[in-house]
Amino acid sequence: MIPDHTRATAPPATRPTLSGQTHTPVDAATRRRVIGASFIGNFVEWFDYAMYGYLAVTISAVFFPDSDPATGLMLTFSLFAVSFLVRPLGGFFWGHIGDRFGRRIALSWSILIMSLATFLIALIPGYATIGIWAPLALLAMRLVQGFSASGEYAGASAFLVEYAPPRKRGIYAAVVPASTATGLLLGSLIATVLTATLDDQQMIDWGWRLPFLLAAPMGLIGRYIRSKLEDTPAFREMATKDEAVKAPVSELFRQHWGRLLQASGAVLLNAVGFYVILSYMPTYLSEELGLDSTSSYLATTVALLTYIGFIFVTGSLSDRFGRKRLLMSASVAFILFTVPAFYLLGTDSFVVVLLLQILLGGMLALNDGTLPSFLAEMFPTKVRYTGFAVSFNLSNALFGGTAPLVATWLIATSGNDVAPGWYLMAAAAVSLVAVALSRETSKDPLQTE
Repeated sequence: MIPDHTRATAPPATRPTLSGQTHTPVDAATRRRVIGASFIGNFVEWFDYAMYGYLAVTISAVFFPDSDPATGLMLTFSLFAVSFLVRPLGGFFWGHIGDRFGRRIALSWSILIMSLATFLIALIPGYATIGIWAPLALLAMRLVQGFSASGEYAGASAFLVEYAPPRKRGIYAAVVPASTATGLLLGSLIATVLTATLDDQQMIDWGWRLPFLLAAPMGLIGRYIRSKLEDTPAFREMATKDEAVKAPVSELFRQHWGRLLQASGAVLLNAVGFYVILSYMPTYLSEELGLDSTSSYLATTVALLTYIGFIFVTGSLSDRFGRKRLLMSASVAFILFTVPAFYLLGTDSFVVVLLLQILLGGMLALNDGTLPSFLAEMFPTKVRYTGFAVSFNLSNALFGGTAPLVATWLIATSGNDVAPGWYLMAAAAVSLVAVALSRETSKDPLQTE
């Protein structure tokens, strides 16, 4: 049973919106707190994921020391991918909690569980100490991470969109991918510092553990901030009218399965592009192209800084020109420019590599800065959290979390270093079709039915 303090209460004062609905007036200070609470959860989540991706080579040496480097790296990325298999299950679970009992309670618990699992990764002994139990323990913590994180992106996006002014939902929702990139940025900075100051043996012995220890305090801070917020006006109004459905998942598949398919297809470019360009890229540059680790991390760090700026520009543009136009532009850009960019990454020039990463990050930002508001607006309030979480996590489970593994496998089997570019191009083509078949929603009121 959910405690009474987590249930929605009637809004004290309301005013009509453009749609004729009534919503509680929201002051600027409350919106700032909502932005902060949404930001920190995704920041913590993706900092955790970034450290695993950026330190994959070291982690493979700790947990798979008897394998050759290529096999150890593939095993490490396999654990990364397996953790995503539970994300659709987590999407069903957190979607049910968020649509049935409130966005706030789902977000408060998901960040706490996720941070605890990440902290415990830092405490796992290596293979040299406990043998096969080491990678099994790592797998267990990665599964818990995947389950808890599956409600974070969707919940934070729904939270922001439902609190945002009607004509600014795109820029508000852009906070979510920006916080994601900021988590990756901190991860890249820490990885850069660690690899520049510690030798390989120090990294294997204890250096890789340091970033994971930060998860506990950051998660507790995020949990505290979220626990002090009210739920969104849209959810409280729905709950006051007793319109919350008892089985959001059943409602989603019964009434909105077409939108679910469109949303899952639209997410595909984000799923593959995010993990290839922003997570896997340092490993690709160092292991496949021979760039030294510090330079590859530095290039990724600079690219992430520009990506964050692009995200907010994109969110604002989507409010002005519409979600479909920007999402389709991103897909077309990836279809045209990804493979040539990967060919040029093979040059020996650090400046060329850096400029290409900035270009790829800007193309990805066209998609990422628009997608959260697009997905949140696609579903009505009573299944918004569930629809977003299931579609987002389904595509990420099948294609996102597996992207580093697939990219590594494609290169190993084909002998072609450009193979990840072709994979990105295919994902962009699928997303282009899915978005083209969807409806423009940026100027419409949020759906309630």
